[in-house]
Amino acid sequence: MDKELSSVHYDKYLQLNKILSAQKLRSGEFDQPAHDEMLFIIVHQVYELWFKEILHDLESVMKLFSEGKVQERDLGTAIARLDRVVKIQKILVDQIDILETMTPLDFLDFRHYLLPASGFQSFQFRQLEVMLGLKRENRISYTQCAYSGVFSEGEQKILEGLESGNSMLSLVEKWLERIPFLRMDSFHFVEEYQKSVQNMIRKESNAIDNAIYISEQEKGLRKRMLGETNAYFKSIFDEGEHNRKLEEGQLKFSHRATISALLINLYRDEPLLRQPFTFLQKLIDMDELFTTWRNRHAQMVLRTLGRKIGTGGSSGYDYRKSTADHHRIFYDLHHISTLLIPRSELPELPPELRKKLDFKFSIDPE
Repeated sequence: MDKELSSVHYDKYLQLNKILSAQKLRSGEFDQPAHDEMLFIIVHQVYELWFKEILHDLESVMKLFSEGKVQERDLGTAIARLDRVVKIQKILVDQIDILETMTPLDFLDFRHYLLPASGFQSFQFRQLEVMLGLKRENRISYTQCAYSGVFSEGEQKILEGLESGNSMLSLVEKWLERIPFLRMDSFHFVEEYQKSVQNMIRKESNAIDNAIYISEQEKGLRKRMLGETNAYFKSIFDEGEHNRKLEEGQLKFSHRATISALLINLYRDEPLLRQPFTFLQKLIDMDELFTTWRNRHAQMVLRTLGRKIGTGGSSGYDYRKSTADHHRIFYDLHHISTLLIPRSELPELPPELRKKLDFKFSIDPE
């Protein structure tokens, strides 16, 4: 039997007594209350609340992608929820502006009371990193111990379970591998794309040779740069080369998944590919904003602490800056931009394929 619906009070519904009584100044326990410690606590509590919402939304998207075939309506739901995550991430970055109203001297009033507490001990953020696809072997460590060593045994088991299961990265890869249209009787995407790339590079090379406004030295430089650009295409045309880069850790997506992502980006204007393209863009937005947040956090640490060692034992600024550069998840999607060619060079889709990529709606004749 359903519960009887009753009235609820705002305070009770939000459990404000618990939330608003959760700010305990560590400095106050030593009879040296520091005014800005309240700000420090609240900002980090808000971070954890936003992490909880991001995990809630990300889990729901991963569930949609774990069930095999992703329906169009489900893809729309995934896009909407990732868009919310992206908007939350922008708030995470903006919160640093609020934290920076606390000056270095203000922070030093209570910093020594915090040892060895550190943001590295945020279990929710570690969950988020693992769920997105950051593997243990790809982490930059700030101590000689495993990153999970600061957590309880139960929390370590949760992280191990997440690491052994599917991540957002692996689920997206499998989804991309299932995308059709790469090869049909009348259209082989990679072969047609390769012809267009070669034609584009030939045109650019001829344009350099025929340019009358640049020196021979500049022409040579531009031709070398064109040759380097051409090398980026090698892993698309040579699956063995792509697999070699996978083994070396230079890439994360399989050859087929990469080609599918490329096709979606090149033919994004086709109606059926608009949602897949938007979804991939949200993943890039998410990746970019986590990098922005890490960089912004590193700059805040440098401004506030200089080169001091962090309370958790890290090198402080240097560690945070290095994670911003190396803890990206979806950089394969960023690299797709290197492989794009102008719309004028796109291989023409055969009519039957273009029809499949269009929305269909018909009304039975009266």
